[in-house]
Amino acid sequence: MLSSVKEQIKIPRATIERLPLYYKTLQNLDNEDVVTTSTLELSKILGITPETIRKDLNLFGHFGIKGAGYDVINLMLKIGNILGLQNYWRIAIIGVGNLGAALAKFEKITDWGFVIAALFDIDENKIGEDINGVRIYDFKKFVPISGRKLIDIGVIAVPDDAAQNVADVLVEAGVKGIWNFSAVQIEVPNDFTVINENLMVGLSALSFYLNQNAK
Repeated sequence: MLSSVKEQIKIPRATIERLPLYYKTLQNLDNEDVVTTSTLELSKILGITPETIRKDLNLFGHFGIKGAGYDVINLMLKIGNILGLQNYWRIAIIGVGNLGAALAKFEKITDWGFVIAALFDIDENKIGEDINGVRIYDFKKFVPISGRKLIDIGVIAVPDDAAQNVADVLVEAGVKGIWNFSAVQIEVPNDFTVINENLMVGLSALSFYLNQNAK
């Protein structure tokens, strides 16, 4: 369904970012043995207007039954399918400093359809070690190892001055996408998918709102 939708309409970034919230909420409702729900009930839990939830879901089809709401398990599975959680994308984290190591230890990542398959660094003191049973490899060997490990996504968690070089290697290796934690806007081919997760931008935005509220 998602492929046909993508051909017809561009899905707003805000909608994509809300889908995991819907998925997690439905997962919680299922754990509480709730069978059906509605946009009004989801709205009360999430603090998102019913109209927004309805518009988001309608972009991907019609999932509810008029007058009966949504079947919790059915909607959860469909949103999970839209997000691609059934694919179990294989991740390689490049840079096993504080941030990279923290990401590698995030065990619940498998609940969202991801598998941390390999870690990479250039520090000889780290190479050969492992985190949660995942080995740290020499980044110089990324291309052959990523091919053997079937890596789909590369996570850049290196210093800013090394980010572009890492991105170039990831593109060369044929990974499908990059999750970039550096503050650098890396250059990649036009058809390549990159999600930038600039922590300082987020913190600065938070600082702005706190500062405004203090006035």
